[in-house]
Amino acid sequence: MGLLVFGILSMSTLYAQEVTIPEEDQKPIKTSTLPKNPKKATLLSAILPGAGQVYNNKAWKVPILYAGIMTDVYFMNFNNRRYKVFREALFAFDDGEPNQFPNLNRDALVRNVDYWRRNRDMTYLLMGAIYALNIIDATVDAHLSGFDISDDLALKVEPHYESFSAQNHSLGFAVKLKF
Repeated sequence: MGLLVFGILSMSTLYAQEVTIPEEDQKPIKTSTLPKNPKKATLLSAILPGAGQVYNNKAWKVPILYAGIMTDVYFMNFNNRRYKVFREALFAFDDGEPNQFPNLNRDALVRNVDYWRRNRDMTYLLMGAIYALNIIDATVDAHLSGFDISDDLALKVEPHYESFSAQNHSLGFAVKLKF
């Protein structure tokens, strides 16, 4: 059904308003003024996770990234093994053969198969999220490489005590931003 709708829409001609922006209003983004090239950092991280972080001189992030990847791979393997065990037990139950879980009925086996399959699939999605965050982090870091961090800008959190009257006092924290 979806393929049919896609085919019909792709064969039709679509019209839209054409808007032209005067050349003096068009401001291209100049990445040459940045110390690090965001396109290069993005490409490096897409090819090899962590390479963009090394390019941005943030190599301390690489062990964190790979620890997340290795942990996710471990749980992918664990959830897949448990899924296969319960799936085989379900097939054996359906064939009338003894299985590893004699105390579980068919509904319990189906619930376990669904549970471990869902967990396995979520770890695959998590791996995609880790990969995407790796690329996003490298790109944002490269874009912010030219950001000025000076000593004139400071954010301080200090304890604060204020007396309103003889019996009315306020105690708390003050956040002070100095330019």
